[in-house]
Amino acid sequence: MSFAAWGGWTVVEWLLLIERELLLFALFWFVIGMVDELAVDAIWFCMRLKPGFRTPYLSQDVSQGRLEGHLAVFVACWHEADVIGATVANMLRCWKESEYILYIGCYCNDPATVAAVTAIGGSDPRLRIVIHDKFGPTTKADCLNRIYKAMCADEQRLGRRFKGIVLHDSEDMVHPLELMLIDRALSDVEFVQLPVRPEIPDGAHWVAGHYCDEFAEAHARAMPVRDALGAGLPAAGVSCGFSRDMLELIGEVRMMESVDGPFAADCLTEDYELGMLIPHLGGRGCFLRCRDADGNLIGTRSYFPDTVLTSVRQKTRWMHGICLQGWDRLGWNMRLVDIWMSVRDRRGPLIALVLFAAYILLLVEGVLAVARFWLGKDMPQLAPPPAYLHYAMNLCVIGLIWRSFMRALFTGREYGWREGLLAPLRLPVANVVMILAARRALWAYCRSLGGARVIWDKTDHRVHPSLLASAMPRPGALENIA
Repeated sequence: MSFAAWGGWTVVEWLLLIERELLLFALFWFVIGMVDELAVDAIWFCMRLKPGFRTPYLSQDVSQGRLEGHLAVFVACWHEADVIGATVANMLRCWKESEYILYIGCYCNDPATVAAVTAIGGSDPRLRIVIHDKFGPTTKADCLNRIYKAMCADEQRLGRRFKGIVLHDSEDMVHPLELMLIDRALSDVEFVQLPVRPEIPDGAHWVAGHYCDEFAEAHARAMPVRDALGAGLPAAGVSCGFSRDMLELIGEVRMMESVDGPFAADCLTEDYELGMLIPHLGGRGCFLRCRDADGNLIGTRSYFPDTVLTSVRQKTRWMHGICLQGWDRLGWNMRLVDIWMSVRDRRGPLIALVLFAAYILLLVEGVLAVARFWLGKDMPQLAPPPAYLHYAMNLCVIGLIWRSFMRALFTGREYGWREGLLAPLRLPVANVVMILAARRALWAYCRSLGGARVIWDKTDHRVHPSLLASAMPRPGALENIA
């Protein structure tokens, strides 16, 4: 077997050089990422040592059927006829309180969604259907601004001001105690976020399951740490509440940017941006993690994409809005803890690049293994690698084992030990989705810099959690750990 030479080097020698460079690049960023995650782990373990850190359990009667103030619940819809009826019915059934109005925003060219909402609760006084005068889809933020205008008109008509605004998506399954928790929290802070619990669909769920892994760890470890450090908290767009006064202040700021409402119409992740704006404007936020008497999280449950294509589309929007637009639109806060958390939020494209390099490295290693077998003693050799390279590799292996253990721990706590054991095996799926989403997000961002219009590239929803028995709450087998 002969290997062609190029620049005086054989193909094998070039591959050995590429192997060395890719290894150095990947190890450098893997070590930095491992140190970053270990810092969050250390803070989380320190928090666990404090009395009262464990997740509190609340009984149904704590709300006593009444809210301290009036709340407005916003749901923006576009082509959601398959799920919005079940969502509205579930909300009106779960939330017994009368001190809220559910605003459903629809478009004039989406009659199926309007009909689905009307058929479920058209006569309920707690339901208000808002028809956008623009043809959809615009952006979710634009639809929310139209709902906000309708709410302001209702305030003038009724002579009553809402205490807060709660955001939800059209596929959400809510908890009966959610409004009570948000209502109480908004008496002390300007923004509150409750956990999100992705549901496991029937059958194979390698793609949908990785959302369970990510949210279980993020909303049980990362978000409590951010809250404890006093850093800005990102809003998830569901199970999050904002004080009425703060949204009005944000709306006034937006007016200076020629935006008619508090939601940034040209932003793909207006919910994330809202949460991060709160501390910039002198407000406070908090993350509340509570369970009911049965051990179920008080927050939102919903199905997430279960195919690679739909998952990539969704994460493209997240990465475009948070990592790329967020850098442009929000800049950097001068506080060290906020800089740290902003870097964590915006590291997605870099992580995708490092992972891509690592997978290319695996392919190169495969080719070199064949070359070593074929050439034997004639295999070319480069200079011996420095000693620190071996230490870094061993450190990364230990870090991978630790991260897999932590992910399995949090997933198992929420979904049971079987899903906990599957969580590390789903890491390659999450990596592939991130790599593909980063490529699409960078391309979409470059097109937006060239003047392309930002559109609502929403996720399609076909099944609501309340329609399937398999989506009923299942307390985690390891609940006693937190």
